[in-house]
Amino acid sequence: MTRRFVLSDSGPPTGAPAYAQDLNEAQWEVVRILEGPVLVVAGAGTGKTRTLAYRVAYLVERGVPPETIVLLTFTRRAARQMLDRAASLLDSRCRSVQGGTFHSFAYSWLRRYAAALGYGAGFSVLDEADAEALFDLLRRQRLWTEAQRRMPGKETLRVLWSAVRNRNRPLSDLLAELYPQFADLESELSALFKDYETHKRIHHLLDYDDLLVRFRDLLREHAAIGRQISASCRYIMVDEYQDTNPLQAELVELLGSPHGNVMAVGDDAQAIYGFRGATVENMLRFPERFPGTRILRLEENYRSTQPILNLANYVLQGIGRRFDKRLYSRRREGLPPALVAAPDSRWEAEFVAQMVLQQRERGLRLDEMAVLFRSGRDSYELELELARRRIPYRKFGGRKLLEAAHIKDVLAHLRLAQNGRDVISWNRVLSLIDGIGPRTIRDVLAWLETAENPYALERFFTTPRYRERLRDLLRLLAFLREPDHRTAEYVEAVLSYYRPLMRRRYYEDFPHRERDLDHFLRLAESAPSLEAFLEELTLEPLSASEIGTLPADSEEPPLVLSTIHSAKGLEWHTVFLIQCLDGVLPSAHAVDDPEELDEERRLFYVALTRAREELYISYPIVHRRRGDTLVLANPSRFLQDIPETLLEPMILERAPDAEEHRRGLPPGRSETELP
Repeated sequence: MTRRFVLSDSGPPTGAPAYAQDLNEAQWEVVRILEGPVLVVAGAGTGKTRTLAYRVAYLVERGVPPETIVLLTFTRRAARQMLDRAASLLDSRCRSVQGGTFHSFAYSWLRRYAAALGYGAGFSVLDEADAEALFDLLRRQRLWTEAQRRMPGKETLRVLWSAVRNRNRPLSDLLAELYPQFADLESELSALFKDYETHKRIHHLLDYDDLLVRFRDLLREHAAIGRQISASCRYIMVDEYQDTNPLQAELVELLGSPHGNVMAVGDDAQAIYGFRGATVENMLRFPERFPGTRILRLEENYRSTQPILNLANYVLQGIGRRFDKRLYSRRREGLPPALVAAPDSRWEAEFVAQMVLQQRERGLRLDEMAVLFRSGRDSYELELELARRRIPYRKFGGRKLLEAAHIKDVLAHLRLAQNGRDVISWNRVLSLIDGIGPRTIRDVLAWLETAENPYALERFFTTPRYRERLRDLLRLLAFLREPDHRTAEYVEAVLSYYRPLMRRRYYEDFPHRERDLDHFLRLAESAPSLEAFLEELTLEPLSASEIGTLPADSEEPPLVLSTIHSAKGLEWHTVFLIQCLDGVLPSAHAVDDPEELDEERRLFYVALTRAREELYISYPIVHRRRGDTLVLANPSRFLQDIPETLLEPMILERAPDAEEHRRGLPPGRSETELP
C-alpha cells in the first residue's frame, strides 16, 4: 500500500512578522533569505512586486541599514510604489533604501566621482532631444556629397548608436539587422559617431546611455572606488531581470560579485523586448555569473482562472531554453479560452465588436476589456468596425491607420478625385513633388478659389521638369474621376504613383510603411465604392454617452486596443487576441531564427496571461490580396496541436435577420451569430 504525504501551503510559520501572513509559502521563502545570490523565477500574476516590497521591510526590520539596500527597477514609479508599500508595512526607514532605475542609480554615483572620470567639477546630461540636436549639428558640419546627406535622421542616429552601446555589438551587425538601407554608409556613420563622442568628451557632456557606460567604467577601471561603491550596496535586488540588456547585467555583476548578495526577480517567459536590446540570456545565465545561486519559483497566480493558466502552461512547453514552472490558481472554475476561426478579417472585426457590445450589455465596463495584437497595423480593420458601431476605444502601441503620414498622403490623392477644391489635400499632394515650394503652392491655392477647372494647373509650371511631374499627377487624378472602376483599382493607381515619392520622402523607414500601404489596399478591396470607402474612413469613434448600450454617464473609460508589448504588466476581465496568423504572430521575420521564434512564443504567452476571466483567440481563414485574390491563411503555429480541452473552438454564423445580433449570444459558447 502506497503512503502519501500532503504538503501544506498554509503560508508562513508562526513567529514571523505580522505582515508575513499576507504571503504564501513560496513568497515568504523569497522574503526571508538574507545572504547569497538568489534567482526568483516569478510567473505572470504571482505577486512578485508585493514580494519585493515585503523583502525590503524584512531586511530593514532585521537590522540591515536601509542605505545599504539597493532596489533597481525599470521605472521610478515602480521603485517608489514598492518602497512606499514597505514603509507602510514597517516604518519610514524603508524610504531610505537606494531605489530607482539603473540610470538614476548610476547618475547618483557618477556625480560623486565625476573627477575620477576626468569631468572635473562635473558634467551635464543630454536628454534625448539634446542628443538628437547634437547629432544634427555634427551632421551638418560635415560637407558630405548629396548621396551621403541622405543619411539617417537625427532620431534614427540616436537610436542606432544607443543600440550599438547597449547591446555591445558592432555597428555593421546592427545596420544589417535594423537599417539595411544604410549599410553602404557604415564608414560615414562611424565617423559621425566618433565626432559625437569626441564632442561630448571635450564639453563634459553625458547622454542617457553614458550614465551606464561611464558608471561601468568607474567600477571596472577604478578598483578602489568600485570596492567602496560595492560595500555600500550590500543587498541588491533587481526587478524585471529578464528585461535587462548586456550592459545592465554587467553592472549588476560588478556591484554584486564582491559580496554575492544579489536577488534577481523576473520571468524568463515574459522576455519580449529583444528589439530594445534586452536579452533573456541574462536571466538564464544568472547562476553562471553568481555561483551558488538558489533558484526559487513563484507559481501561484492571483490573476487568471485555471483554464486560462492551463493554456498558458501548455504554450510554455514549446520554448527551447527556459526555467520550468507551472502556474496554478485557486480559482479552478471558469470558461475555457475560445478559438475563433473567422472567414476573413471583416468577420473577425465584427465578431470582436459584437462581443464587446454584448459584454457591455451584461454590465462589464468597456475598459475591463482589451483587444491585443502583434503590431499596430493588425487592428486597422477592427478600428473601422468600432467606428461603424460607435464604440469608443483608446489605442496603445503602434499607430492608428489614419494618423500615419503616408496614409494621409494616399487619402489626399483619393479625396482630390472627389473634390477638386479641397485645398488641404492639394497642399499635401503638391508638397510631395520635389522642387515645388511653399510660394508656388500658395499661388495655386489662391487660384483654386475662383478657378473654373481646379485640375488645370499647367499654367503654374513652365519648366519641362515640373510639367512632366505634374502631368503624372493630373493623369492619375483623371483616372480617379472615371466611373465604374473598383475601389481597389483606384487605390492601386494611387499607390503606383505614390510609392516612389514615399521612398524618397520617408527613406529612413519606408519598408515598414510599405506594409501599411498593402494593408490599406486590402481594406479597399471590400469597399462597394470609392465614395463609400472615403466616408467610412472619416468616421470618428463617438463619446461613450452616444452609444445606445451605454448609460448616460459619458465618463466611462473606453475599450482598450493595445499591442502585446504595450500590454505587459496589465490585466483585463476579457481579452481578445486577434490576427493569430503565421507570419503575424509569430512575425515572418522570426520564423527562421530559433531564438527569435522563442521570443515570439513568449509574446504569445504574455498575451494569454493578461486575461482574468475570459479569453478569445481569433484569426481569419483567408486573406484578401492585390487583385481581389483570396488566399488561404495559416493559423499561428503556436495554435497547432492544442487539445480542445484547453482551447475550445467557437463557430461564427450569419444571422438570417440582420438585426438578430442585437439579441445576444445563443445559449452556450459553441457559436455566435453575426449580422
